[in-house]
Amino acid sequence: MNQNKLDIEIRPEAAMGHYSNFAIITHSTSEFILDFVQHMPGLPKAQVNSRIIMTPENAKRLLSALADNLQKYESQFGQIALHEAEMPIIPPVGSNPAEA
Repeated sequence: MNQNKLDIEIRPEAAMGHYSNFAIITHSTSEFILDFVQHMPGLPKAQVNSRIIMTPENAKRLLSALADNLQKYESQFGQIALHEAEMPIIPPVGSNPAEA
């Protein structure tokens, strides 16, 4: 058996996923917290659908993997346009994030 192969299974309750059109990212010295939010236009309240907590090293690996996949996507389908005016402005979540 190849020791570099990882057998990954997805639980049925996770397989459907969660829709997110907004993310909030905070960090401390030991972790990054990614809150994935569903924001409905015109509503003053949004709901966090999923929270992922990871080490700084894994956050950097995620950034690299996302950049690689975005480059491949844009090579195949064209550049993704960002419409900044449509993005809600969320103030920072505190100036001193809690240490873990």
